[in-house]
Amino acid sequence: MIRIIFIIIMGMSLQACAQKTNKLDSEVKNTVESIKNDANLSIATFAGGCFWCTETIFESIRGVKEVISGYSGGKETDPTYESVGGGRTSHAEAFQVYYDPNLISYKDLVRVFFASIDPTIVNGQGPDRGAQYRTIAFYNNDAEKAILSAKIAELAKEYSKPIATQVVPFEKFYEAEEYHQDFVKRNPNQGYVRAESIPRRERTLAKVKDLLKQN
Repeated sequence: MIRIIFIIIMGMSLQACAQKTNKLDSEVKNTVESIKNDANLSIATFAGGCFWCTETIFESIRGVKEVISGYSGGKETDPTYESVGGGRTSHAEAFQVYYDPNLISYKDLVRVFFASIDPTIVNGQGPDRGAQYRTIAFYNNDAEKAILSAKIAELAKEYSKPIATQVVPFEKFYEAEEYHQDFVKRNPNQGYVRAESIPRRERTLAKVKDLLKQN
């Protein structure tokens, strides 16, 4: 069953993270594929609640060439939005960041990630609740694991509640359906986007002004 949540925010009934839009055109798809095949780029994988929100945040960070929404952290193969959103898998909504390590470090991406979430919330972020919205930082090697462990230790001193964000080795990432990619950019007036995604983006970017792309 497709997850549809109606949230009342400022008197508005909002549909959370579940509206299809037009598919990506071929030119955009070709550009994305070119970026994904660029051997000079590194990839970081996170899960931070609704992927509409996290995608639009990281697209504003310097050195980031592309952000792909998808699913990770579970065991099932070929998950779909319906199965993940309906809580019928062990996956979480996740995203991959394709970035130029000469322009932005993994440590700085971790900083952005934790600025974008409340790491003490168990199974959720913002209005979305369930294990599919848990926060996860996936590492590819010991160096990334060390950076994440240091950040968790730092955060543990700042919060009175335990840190709930999982730190786990990366295994597999499944891209989400086309209509989820660049969702905020293509649907700026959608209800959930206006009430949750854009405000969350602006709150996060205000904390990492030194890492923003220069227009």
